[in-house]
Amino acid sequence: MLPAQARMRSSQEFRTTVRRGVRSGSASLVVHADLADQRSPHSAETDSSTRVGFVVSKRVGNAVTRNRVKRRLRHMVAARLSFGGKLPRDLRIVVRALPPAALEPQRLASDFDAAWSASLSKVCRWAER
Repeated sequence: MLPAQARMRSSQEFRTTVRRGVRSGSASLVVHADLADQRSPHSAETDSSTRVGFVVSKRVGNAVTRNRVKRRLRHMVAARLSFGGKLPRDLRIVVRALPPAALEPQRLASDFDAAWSASLSKVCRWAER
């Protein structure tokens, strides 16, 4: 399970990550990644760990389907955070599910792995500048 301190809850945090961060996508989802700004008001109240948020719109399906997709994504993210090796400090990630996430659940894991890896490599390159 994804720990409470690793969850993104603030709409400002979601907005900043999606607008400022790098993006990597696949057919069933898009992963936005950004490094938190130390000057922002929401970073002062939290620790400097990785935080993850999920966006699953009504286009994905009804409430049962959306919750099932979110549960699968949370499980994949929790596994990545616990076994994922070194992650950049103050990393913020938003995982946005697209309609094929519900239609092709067997493809979701491979799409997630590819998008996660690509977005992390992009954000690391971007941070080195």
